[in-house]
Amino acid sequence: MLLPSAPRRPPLPRRALVLVLLLAACLGLVAVLGRPTGSAPGSPPRDRVTPLLEAVAVVTERPAVPGYERDCSGDAACVFGPAWSDATTAPGSQNGCSTRIDVLVRDLNASTPTRSGACTIDGGRLIDPYTGRVVDTGDSGVRGIHIDHIFPLSAAWDFGAWAWTPQRRAAFANDVDHNLVAVTGGVNSRKSDSTPADWLPPDPARHCFYAARYLTAATAYGLPVTEADHDALSAAVRRCPG
Repeated sequence: MLLPSAPRRPPLPRRALVLVLLLAACLGLVAVLGRPTGSAPGSPPRDRVTPLLEAVAVVTERPAVPGYERDCSGDAACVFGPAWSDATTAPGSQNGCSTRIDVLVRDLNASTPTRSGACTIDGGRLIDPYTGRVVDTGDSGVRGIHIDHIFPLSAAWDFGAWAWTPQRRAAFANDVDHNLVAVTGGVNSRKSDSTPADWLPPDPARHCFYAARYLTAATAYGLPVTEADHDALSAAVRRCPG
C-alpha cells in the first residue's frame, strides 16, 4: 500500500526569499568583521599580555591635575626633567648618549653612534610599530623620526606622577625598556597625548603590540587606566596571537 506523500511546502514568496538571503549575508559579514584580525609578526602571545590587563588598576575617569609642564627650555625645570636626559636612573641611562639616541640605535637597527662630546647617529631603517611602514632615513637623516612615550607623560601626571619624586618622573620619561619607541613623526603627532580609548595604531595588526607596551608601562609604574581605556585595551589584547 502506498503511503500518502507529505504535502509540499509552498515556495517562499520572492520578497521573503530576498530578505532571507540578505539576512544571511549580513550575519556572515558581522561574523567576519567581529573576528580579530591577525597580529603583526613579533606580537606577544595573549597569555603573556592578559595578566597585565588583569593586574592594572582601573579608575572611572582621568582626573585633571594642574601643574603639568613639558615644553620648557633653558634653565627651566620640566616636571619630568630635561628632555632625553642621560642622567637618570632609567634602564640604559648614564651611558654617555641621550635617551633619544639610545632609542634610535635600538629601533633603527643602527650601528653604534659616533661619540663626539654628544652622540650622533646618521640614519637607519625603521619599521614603524604603529603602521608597519618601512622608513629608510637615507639622506634626510633621523630628523623625521620621533620618540613616543607610549603611556603619555601628561596622562601619567594626572594618574599619579604628580606625587612622585622628580627622580622617579625623570626615570619614567627616559625609560627605554618600558615606555619609549621610535615612530614616524606624522603618526606621533596624531597620537599626541591620547590614551587607548581615543587612539589606537592605524594598523589593527599593531594593536596587540601597543596594548602590551602600554600595559607594561602602566603596571611597572603603578599607573591606572580608565574604564574606557581598559575596554579599548581588552579589545586590542583579543587580537594577540594564541
